[in-house]
Amino acid sequence: MKKILIPFIVLFVLIMSACNGKSTENKDNSAAKENKSETIIYQSENGPIEVPANPQRVVVLSSFAGHVMALGVNLVGVDSWSKMNPRFEKQLKDVEEVSDEDIEKIMELNPDLIIGLSNIKNVDKLSKIAPTVTYTYGKVDYLTQFLEIGKLLNKEKEARAWIDDFKKRAQKAGEEIRAKIGEDATVTVVENFDKQLYVFGDNWGRGTEILYQEMKLKMPEKVKEMALEQGYYALSLEVLPEFVGDYLIISKNQDADNSFMETDTYKNIPAVKNNRVFEANAKEFYFNDPITLDYQLDFFIKNFLGK
Repeated sequence: MKKILIPFIVLFVLIMSACNGKSTENKDNSAAKENKSETIIYQSENGPIEVPANPQRVVVLSSFAGHVMALGVNLVGVDSWSKMNPRFEKQLKDVEEVSDEDIEKIMELNPDLIIGLSNIKNVDKLSKIAPTVTYTYGKVDYLTQFLEIGKLLNKEKEARAWIDDFKKRAQKAGEEIRAKIGEDATVTVVENFDKQLYVFGDNWGRGTEILYQEMKLKMPEKVKEMALEQGYYALSLEVLPEFVGDYLIISKNQDADNSFMETDTYKNIPAVKNNRVFEANAKEFYFNDPITLDYQLDFFIKNFLGK
């Protein structure tokens, strides 16, 4: 009798364990599904919008790919400018290139969140695919913009921590640079794009936010007058010397016409003659997301301080 009873008890325990395991597994799966379907209300510039609390498949149609990557959120589609950025190449290797015209392609990517600038087209169509949040460039400062992306992605704490750390690092570097080059030394940022030269104010990427806002380096009066309000100013080679300060940062497009750098007008600029020109790869230098900002900060520390 005992011999029959013991195996029966063992069998009963095994069956109950399996049932309990299945029950636990079902609970875990339900919890995962529930977590995936959780949403938050994000206060966008166009009003409150319901977005996923833990987005898994984000499409960025302009400017913000680096913001999303910096917060460790998965991207499934990005704009062409982000896709061609050498600094993003590894992380975006398997991410599709899309535009605001690629409605069907974006639909196939099955995004749970779409992000872009306020000037993108087809917002109504995109909103039917996934919650679509847009931002007006320059409506808030560059670090507040990152904080807003952090709130949208439910990662405000992480965004704040990075901002605090970045400001400390950039301001400390600024103190060291000003001590070396002088409090009154001026810096100009120039880019050649589509056969046109541009100078930049203090909020148009290309490291301008770091140089002028965080490091408190000075902008030449001519740049301040013509580029500060709009963010950038197109100019001719003939007047370039009037805009170049004691130091010149060139955001250089390698595949563009750079013949201006071979002219006497350029070579006779004091900053050029004094070997105070720092060249950056424009494709790595365009944006002001955390990944690019970290790169720009390292670039300035290396070139100004030799570190």
